[in-house]
Amino acid sequence: MIAAYPLPVYVQRFFTERLLGQLDASPNTVASYRDTFRLLLRFATRELDRLPTDLRVGDLDAALIGRFLTFCEKERGNSARSRNTRLAAIRSFFKYVAVNEPQLLLHCQKILAMPSKRYEKRVVDFLLRDEIDALLGAPDTSLWFGRRDRTILTVMLQTGLRVSEMISLRIRDIKLGTGAHVRCKGKGRKSRATPLRSDSRSELSGWLNERQADDDDWLFVGKAGRRLSRDAVEQLVRRHVATAASTCPSLRAKRVTPHVLRHTAAMQLLQSGVDRTVIALWLGHESTETTQIYLHADIELKERAMERTQAIDQIAGRYQPPDDLLSFLENL
Repeated sequence: MIAAYPLPVYVQRFFTERLLGQLDASPNTVASYRDTFRLLLRFATRELDRLPTDLRVGDLDAALIGRFLTFCEKERGNSARSRNTRLAAIRSFFKYVAVNEPQLLLHCQKILAMPSKRYEKRVVDFLLRDEIDALLGAPDTSLWFGRRDRTILTVMLQTGLRVSEMISLRIRDIKLGTGAHVRCKGKGRKSRATPLRSDSRSELSGWLNERQADDDDWLFVGKAGRRLSRDAVEQLVRRHVATAASTCPSLRAKRVTPHVLRHTAAMQLLQSGVDRTVIALWLGHESTETTQIYLHADIELKERAMERTQAIDQIAGRYQPPDDLLSFLENL
């Protein structure tokens, strides 16, 4: 019975009807799911010796999915977190199949029951004040791309924008003057506005004067005038970190990525006493639980808490009731 359900039909419907039509998924989500299925179909082709167009839904059973996830970890070197991301995409597909084809419910349930893999959560990395200063001083501002890079670094360190949000900014998204802010569209297609500090306003003002472009043009571009790619931003961060390490040796021991700059923005807010609910809104987090990771990383916050505790070798006092009636109640 299961052999009657051609896999290509359901994969195409899942992407067109479910992801794009019903969920209006973001391009990043679609790309992530697409990459998962490309890998999965190639793996299934090798395992079953059949072309992807000849596969049936029943061919992708729990055993094959399990071997695929092991392949991702062992042969492709994916982390447990990446493995779980692949599994989430596969689960989403089989949820769609289960709803549309009740006859396949048992087959789908076996895959949906596959557990995610637990992994060790690392403490987030972030930059200290002297490291921030060294990084911002690294770009050569006598060159136009040096001024562009310094503006990018300044804005990322202050706003905590994701790389995808940064490279998607258009000139119309920047509002200077009273109530200066940058407006972006983040995960889940949610729009948010982030206030701009005076140093960010100054950098952006100079860059906009240099750009002299229309409101619909990209804010940050390469030499050819095209929008910067994610890889280009990652490369410029690595390049300037390497330069900054010559004056700030502590940077040599850190792997600094654009996401570390986002963590740095969050830590600056936390250490300034900003409530984590506000930080979650600032960063575009779905839940304040996501912001909890910064509390674990902030050693200064823990040191301040420790200063309020009593030393172990001190003799703690005990409350003494001042009255017989209170003493009676206390001893009940």
